[in-house]
Amino acid sequence: MQGNELYDLMLSKGYPAEFASVIAEQMHTEYTSERMIRYISRSGLLPPEEVADEMISILAERDRLVQKHIAEHAQRKINELYRQPLSEDDQTQITSEESECSR
Repeated sequence: MQGNELYDLMLSKGYPAEFASVIAEQMHTEYTSERMIRYISRSGLLPPEEVADEMISILAERDRLVQKHIAEHAQRKINELYRQPLSEDDQTQITSEESECSR
């Protein structure tokens, strides 16, 4: 499990157990924990504030990626709708709604 690996790494670098636990808990996805493991591995003992700042940056990046994927999925669905021809029932419904609106 990545969280345990991150926790153990932080302890081996000299971070307090409580701090390592909080960081490992927040970095609960494979992507985020791997990013933090690389960050901690490349560095010596960084101030906890810098590690917390990096954690926030990693989480913000993950959130941006999630939002991007959601938007791309929605756009694909919209594009599919545009490419599909309307059925006769849909055309009839649109025509009757337009007639009602023009009254």
